[in-house]
Amino acid sequence: MPNQTIEKITAAIQYLETHLMEKTDLDTVAEALHYSKYHLHRMFTNTVGMTIHEYVLRRRLTEAAKLLVFSDRPVLDIALGAGYESQQAFTKIFTAMYKQPPSRYRENEKFYPLQLKFELEGSYHMLDSYENASEKITFAQDSDIPCWMDLVRLVIDGFPHLREEDYLQVLKQSIADRQALILKDQETAIGILLFSRETGSIDFLGTHPLYRKKGIPKAFLDKVMQELAAGKEISITTYREGDRADTGHRREIKNLGFAEAELLVEFGYPTQRFILPKEGPDASIS
Repeated sequence: MPNQTIEKITAAIQYLETHLMEKTDLDTVAEALHYSKYHLHRMFTNTVGMTIHEYVLRRRLTEAAKLLVFSDRPVLDIALGAGYESQQAFTKIFTAMYKQPPSRYRENEKFYPLQLKFELEGSYHMLDSYENASEKITFAQDSDIPCWMDLVRLVIDGFPHLREEDYLQVLKQSIADRQALILKDQETAIGILLFSRETGSIDFLGTHPLYRKKGIPKAFLDKVMQELAAGKEISITTYREGDRADTGHRREIKNLGFAEAELLVEFGYPTQRFILPKEGPDASIS
């Protein structure tokens, strides 16, 4: 992906963030940045993984959720500030995305984001000369935590109910137990995976958006199945079918060869477990 594309996406994100609580759509952004709206739509969706409309929706709800937990503003004021015409309309979409109404979310006093500002900072030298990823996957070290967390924040849309303070504790322990794998492009994390040797469960699998088509998830799965959890049943959990908050992660997991298993509730959030057959991911998936 040329630097010019990254610059255009960065400019679009900056415009959206500056006008987050204003009426903003594809036409508005394209006109403000002097881009073709068709080109912008395709470029934005391919890079960010969601449309401009979806990005703005998730960002507004995230900022609203933050106000619910960290302020005393009435729900109606927060709803109007987020661009909704009524508290009822706000409650409907908030509940669909957060799986609880705003009032209950406020009572729980635990903020977590649906979408953080999309940041494309770092070096991407491997984009044009990408080689076999599996050979560069290593065990993460404590020094990798900053770039690891940068990637977590970038792919936060795939992981419901993720709170950084809790996640950091798990990450540090996983690094100590050599159950955290990382793939880096110089100082930028482009793939990360947390897993359990004992159970064979994958607790986190994230790929940098710019490297989405480079076969990184399959490389991680091959590494786990062949070297770290050989003979074990590999499992992962994600959104349930039809979850409004899913931006495509369920589909990606199924494309890797995972099969549907039981429905779960994790940290109060409805999810579904998926199982990878012992013969491994489909060799045709990349």
